[in-house]
Amino acid sequence: MLRLSFFARTFIVLCFPVMGLAEHHSDIASKASTNSALEYPQQQWQTKSPQELGIAGERINRLFDLSFADSATQAAVLIKDGFLVGERYAEGFDQSSYGTSWSMAKSFYASLIGISIDRGEIASLDDKVALYLDYFGDQRAEISIRDLLDMTSGLEMPDHEHEKMFFSSDHLAYARAVGVEKPAQEKFEYNNVNSMLLADILESATGQKADVLLKERVFDKIGLTDATLWRDSAGNPLTYCCVDTTARQYSRFGLLFARSGNWNGEQIISQDYVNETFSKVWTGLESSTIEQDRGYSLHWWISRHDEEAVIFNASGKFGQYIFVDRENDIVFTRITKYHPTGGSVQDWGVLSYINWLGSVNFRRKAAEVLDYLGIIELNSAIKTPVTYDDGTSKEFFENYQTIIDSLVDISRQ
Repeated sequence: MLRLSFFARTFIVLCFPVMGLAEHHSDIASKASTNSALEYPQQQWQTKSPQELGIAGERINRLFDLSFADSATQAAVLIKDGFLVGERYAEGFDQSSYGTSWSMAKSFYASLIGISIDRGEIASLDDKVALYLDYFGDQRAEISIRDLLDMTSGLEMPDHEHEKMFFSSDHLAYARAVGVEKPAQEKFEYNNVNSMLLADILESATGQKADVLLKERVFDKIGLTDATLWRDSAGNPLTYCCVDTTARQYSRFGLLFARSGNWNGEQIISQDYVNETFSKVWTGLESSTIEQDRGYSLHWWISRHDEEAVIFNASGKFGQYIFVDRENDIVFTRITKYHPTGGSVQDWGVLSYINWLGSVNFRRKAAEVLDYLGIIELNSAIKTPVTYDDGTSKEFFENYQTIIDSLVDISRQ
């Protein structure tokens, strides 16, 4: 795997005008600021047919057919030029059905860092975390906010990959106690603790809980008003996972980044921050589920970055995705089957007695067995995001490269 240096990333950004990408993104932001050319959804998305947007219908059908080759798919939504151009739902689900984000939420909460920088509450991505969290004044003192967002903090990464945090009653207390394992910026490690610490940084910088900030500073402004923002039992917002909403609503957040942080003339997140987010920092990242080299930057994944297309995505466990192609003004959202347990505060109920056992997959399967045997009824016994076997992807991961190719093909002339 390769991490691009600061100077290499600066060189790439400076060279974008030559390649035509910066002008295009600047044009999008300019048009959005004048509110004269771009479509934004109001309470509902406006629709257009593929033909009205100059897209061959069979290309869209292929993208959706590939996505629904996996029985775990609950919904897929395609947005082009701000219009809903296609959507499909599994049997028993519709446009009002919630999915859960899992780690797509990382991208949501990371946007608040950019907004706090814009507002002067945080000076820079390169600020040391210790400026905001006094307990980082130990061996963690050299870790920056950028290190957390790029997953290069060097914080401890055990074999269980901090799955235990999800089953704890106080996720923030868990995250605060995690020490250093290696120097910052040395290695990419996808560590949920990095993201959970954003809850503490944002509250220190702003005086407000991160989920309150997300609602007021982002969701309310883009009309994403139908959502559940999960907290742990101690009242901490879960900034590394767990926002529930519909596929259509997730697509609003994708459109915000497709439009370089502008929404109907209001610059909600600075274009500079979105540009930096959509830059190549890590490349060649391996995956146990996806046979494709990927990259990572500021809590977003890179799914394609070549002469054909630049596509980033917010990504969540079991196969949740918001793909964003800024150059072609495309958002493609895919979520897996989800059965909400209700509530917004995590409560393991009777399952707290087995939450110290095994991996997350073991605990999930154990809970399903107990439910099947009639010992407990999961949807009433617990309050937490949970994905069962029917929402666990397989074919979508196996076909990932082909799906990205199909998404790129939407914009080919």
